[in-house]
Amino acid sequence: MIQVGRWVADGDRIVGHKVGLSSRAMQRQMRVDRPDFGHLTQSMAFTDEAPITAGFLQPRIEPEIALVLGRGLSGPGVTLAQAISAVDYVLPALEIIDSRIANWRIGIVDTVADNASSGGFVVGQRPRLLREVDLAFAGAVLTRDGEIVGTGAGGAVLGGPLNSLVWLANTLGGFGESLAAGSVVLPGSMTKAVPVTRGCSFHLQVAGLGHVSAVFA
Repeated sequence: MIQVGRWVADGDRIVGHKVGLSSRAMQRQMRVDRPDFGHLTQSMAFTDEAPITAGFLQPRIEPEIALVLGRGLSGPGVTLAQAISAVDYVLPALEIIDSRIANWRIGIVDTVADNASSGGFVVGQRPRLLREVDLAFAGAVLTRDGEIVGTGAGGAVLGGPLNSLVWLANTLGGFGESLAAGSVVLPGSMTKAVPVTRGCSFHLQVAGLGHVSAVFA
């Protein structure tokens, strides 16, 4: 929380939150047994298909379904029905995770201290309403330079991205924080995180939601 306050004091702006380690695939990969959360800031947002030139340390990509809130959520006590009613629209998303810990040898304490390994994110350009897609059954295909490197579905994330939103709202409530209207929420990766290589490009296609790309210059 202290480092986020410093970012804001230096002119950055909080635009949302992320849930990390919310799928079994990610928990096994990172050797942890519980989700965590971090803050998303304006400086972390990158444009779909535009070259990404930020200087990451050891970046990896996660395919996600972004939830954008039309109303705020304040826990504890947030229900699934309340979470559903708060979502304005959804988008396919790619999160760029990064770590200051060498070789990603992290534990839960490390990832919490590192803002849940937040590095950046890219969202698609065509919003969809919740009633237009079943998020839990939405299948996803992730490619790197045209080669399939991951497949999954929304249900891999705590049984569905909306469950992750409920968890986040109630967990933040325990720290006296809430989710503001307009917030972008990244609920967690549907597959293992995939390493980024120099000059590569990633493309995510999510059934019913469309596509999003991350291009690394």
